[in-house]
Amino acid sequence: MTSMKDSTLSRRDFLYAATAITASTCLPARAQTQPNIILIVADDLGYGDLGSYGQQTIATPNLDRMAAEGMRFTEFYAGSTVCTPSRGSLMTGLHTGHAPIRGNGLQFLRPSDTTMAEVLRDAGYTTAGYGKWGLGDSWTRGTPAQQGFDEWFGYLNHLQAHNYYPSHLFADKRPIPIPGNLRRFEDRTVYSHDIFAELALEYIAREHTRPYFLYLPFTIPHANTLGSWLGAEGMPIPDDAPYSDEPWPQTQRNHAAMITLLDRDIGRILDALDASGQSENTLIIFTSDNGPHEEGGADPEFFDSNGPLRGIKRDLYEGGIRVPMIARQPGTIAPGTTSNHVSAFWDLLPTFAEIAGTSSPTTDGISFLPTLNGATQPEHEYLYWQFNERGFKQAVRMGDWKGVRFERTGVFELYDLSSDIGETTNVADQFPDIVAMLTNAMDESQDEPDAGPIRIKPGGRRPLFEALMSAWPRS
Repeated sequence: MTSMKDSTLSRRDFLYAATAITASTCLPARAQTQPNIILIVADDLGYGDLGSYGQQTIATPNLDRMAAEGMRFTEFYAGSTVCTPSRGSLMTGLHTGHAPIRGNGLQFLRPSDTTMAEVLRDAGYTTAGYGKWGLGDSWTRGTPAQQGFDEWFGYLNHLQAHNYYPSHLFADKRPIPIPGNLRRFEDRTVYSHDIFAELALEYIAREHTRPYFLYLPFTIPHANTLGSWLGAEGMPIPDDAPYSDEPWPQTQRNHAAMITLLDRDIGRILDALDASGQSENTLIIFTSDNGPHEEGGADPEFFDSNGPLRGIKRDLYEGGIRVPMIARQPGTIAPGTTSNHVSAFWDLLPTFAEIAGTSSPTTDGISFLPTLNGATQPEHEYLYWQFNERGFKQAVRMGDWKGVRFERTGVFELYDLSSDIGETTNVADQFPDIVAMLTNAMDESQDEPDAGPIRIKPGGRRPLFEALMSAWPRS
């Protein structure tokens, strides 16, 4: 294994990447009154992957500390069960019956879509993001700069993000070569996550004259799916410490090391906020884009990554969509608190808008700022998901009832989450009135019932080819 020391960005490499980013904001400087907002989204991290959510093997001391210093949500949901529609829901505040992106195909944000970055920038925030975008490639109108970000550095489409040692990343839509990775693939040394972590710390350390929104969609612990098809390590990591001596398969050592590396950098961010005196004026939220995966040789059962939940990534059972969510802001959020408020990705945009003191566009969300402040919280009538791949599927959470409907088979499954969090007993036959109520909610939640992944038109295959090739490891 390559040592962490060898893989860490050199100062020259870091400056090369950092100075490639051009900030473009025309808002006048003013005294900061609104709190900063940092949103960190892990990639394929399961509900049971953190110590504060029951993990017994993988070390996550910094995220556990964040939970002890803030609020841990136990019934928080991702936007979808795979990354692209989940991130689209996050950015637009719309569930997948209304959102512009409903599958993992080549679907992108449109100029007419309003994102949380646009809302916050219009409210006076500077906006930056480092990591995995997935909502618009360089040849589309969905790039970060066109969707509200003053700064962006990272991957654009989700296929590119499978490669942890990329030869280039993007400053908005401009490809920037990564020194250290401009050689044969097996000799590359710069791990992309390290770039994003360093850029985040550099951003926090700047002198800010306005509040900022920092979006950190980190890529770990996602698999290198394409690489694994070619025989490469499916869960690449520069160093498998502190699990090097564990008698586990190498892929599982790497998977655990990815999560602990993520945790280490969360700790560095928390420390940077504390050291600079920004903590009390910064809301930091950590979550994941969907449930745990079984790609690249990973085994979600090995570490019990979904905890007590049924299902994984690509399922609409709880394990595919219920995710960890931790919020911290000392002096505002009471430490060591736990909330069972039922909420989802589409609630983040109206929450951030209320925090910023601005109006929210029309969304499917409800601000959970009252919950963060310990006040009375309005509740959803229900939450809705649809997944347009591998056969159309829908799910609704209404109170403690959870319904899942499968188009291919016509099967409707009903679970009482108050007594069956693992969704082991289908009680649909016992409660036909509840089934009818949830079925009606599913039917009324689709504004485009036939919406699905984009179909490439004749003569339109070049973008798909370019997306695939940019993700493919090349020597």
